[in-house]
Amino acid sequence: MKVIITGSTGMVGKGVLLECIDDATVENVLLINRNPIDISHPKIKEIIHQDFTDFSPIQHEFTNYDACFHCMGVTSAGLNEEAYYKLTFSISEALVNATYNANPNMLFTYVSGAGTDGSEQGNSMWARVKGKTENMILNKGFKDAYAFRPGAILPVRGVKSKTKLYNSLYIITKPIFPVLKRMKSVTTTSNIGRAMINLYSSPQLLKHLAGADINKIAQL
Repeated sequence: MKVIITGSTGMVGKGVLLECIDDATVENVLLINRNPIDISHPKIKEIIHQDFTDFSPIQHEFTNYDACFHCMGVTSAGLNEEAYYKLTFSISEALVNATYNANPNMLFTYVSGAGTDGSEQGNSMWARVKGKTENMILNKGFKDAYAFRPGAILPVRGVKSKTKLYNSLYIITKPIFPVLKRMKSVTTTSNIGRAMINLYSSPQLLKHLAGADINKIAQL
């Protein structure tokens, strides 16, 4: 399997990348980043691309890939709806269009979040935008597609969040990680990566995956 990963310089994307590096079924990994990642490996090819609203200049690079693991994401804190929409929906739409045009037989996975509003009509701005993004991806026509909706994600294997506040919270709560991992809504960066990889060979009828679903699929 050959996979594309976005967001590999962030917490979730780096966790997914580490699982792909370790998995024998993953032959090649194409990273699409704005800034270079601090990991080097024979499986990895990295493309530095600045305009994430237009992937057409590098669309030809996607042709021979079997899956796209879309792990980019920003917090809605401090952003108005227009800015959050551009960084969430518009970027995702540009990526979806480019990967679909290159290979509609791809598996496409998207890291969304618990509480996402699939009706797109709720009062929560971020939930509406995430819901619209999910719907666009799931309805595009890929061979298979999933929206990951974890309630909380614990970083493992030395992975860190790029958000200082989140890192502080992780440091404070690390002693109780074993307890948190037992909660159904909680998953880990490794489990997200394992689940994405496993979905390629073990498709699921359920397309919106909560923390418990992710953890179950990670064990397949």
